[in-house]
Amino acid sequence: MKYRNLGTTTEKLSAIGLGCMGMSFAYGPTDDTESIATLHKSLDLGINFWDTADMYGNGLNEELISKVLVPNRDKVFIATKFGFRFKDEQKPASNVNGTYFDGSPKWIKIAVENSLKRLNIDTIDLYYAHRVDPNVPIEETVGAMAELVKEGKVRYLGLSEASPASIRKAHAIHPISALQSEYSLLTRDVEAEILDTVNELGISLVPYSPLARGLVINTVDINSLHESDFRKTLPRYSGENLENNKSLSNDFAALASDKNCTPAQLAIAWVLAQGEQIIPIPGTKKRKYLEENAGAVDVNLSEADLKAILKVIEQYPNTGARYSEGALKLVNN
Repeated sequence: MKYRNLGTTTEKLSAIGLGCMGMSFAYGPTDDTESIATLHKSLDLGINFWDTADMYGNGLNEELISKVLVPNRDKVFIATKFGFRFKDEQKPASNVNGTYFDGSPKWIKIAVENSLKRLNIDTIDLYYAHRVDPNVPIEETVGAMAELVKEGKVRYLGLSEASPASIRKAHAIHPISALQSEYSLLTRDVEAEILDTVNELGISLVPYSPLARGLVINTVDINSLHESDFRKTLPRYSGENLENNKSLSNDFAALASDKNCTPAQLAIAWVLAQGEQIIPIPGTKKRKYLEENAGAVDVNLSEADLKAILKVIEQYPNTGARYSEGALKLVNN
């Protein structure tokens, strides 16, 4: 495994992290035994950066991770997030329907204690605001997060899906070490202003869904997805968008074959190639995919390779929106 620094700190994180959401939430049936084996395998592969959130399974994901995290605390840099709350505290079956966002200082104090208890640790390495609350000034949210650093409950602060303006306001209150946003060959919203902002401020970009939730590698049959799989609700998985993306992934697979790697490895390698400050966190709940993803660090892309990849992507522009209309209202705030 190769390693990259977190922001301007000396923390060395695996160049590819592990997104743990799917182990407990959003992607159909769970298998705790395989998920735990996957967590152990990540340590064997040198993947030391794990990502979770309190909303994943309404806390179940943090509890699951703790089983491997606690006995291996010195080997894992753990990130979790706060902000999404379930109405009536009941988690929905598959997605963020039935949730609301709370970035208030009052909730932050409660949320961090809940996460620490579920993770069964004393300090969270990286604590993110899962979104920017449109009803709470970002200065107030980050001010409350900064208090957690002073109290020793959190080491570093992060934002997720924040706009350049919010990033700057937050960073002025307390150093922001990471911005987590969706970034892949099919989702390039962060390019230009957001990427320029984090580069200027010395903030790591932590892309989630670098495989576009499986679309770019054509491993997903929409008809075979479990009814609780939230991809069934995404515009990219329906109608003309889906047909466009199937054709795109077929051509992309041909490029990967020419590079003697898998489509997943090529897609992650492209994200890695966009800058040394970028640390993608592809999610998986299976060891075989974890091993495959980890191999992306050994895929070297030339300028010709990068141009060829973008040429394929640009031939199929009708990929569709990455989220439903409602969910999109909470990004880039």
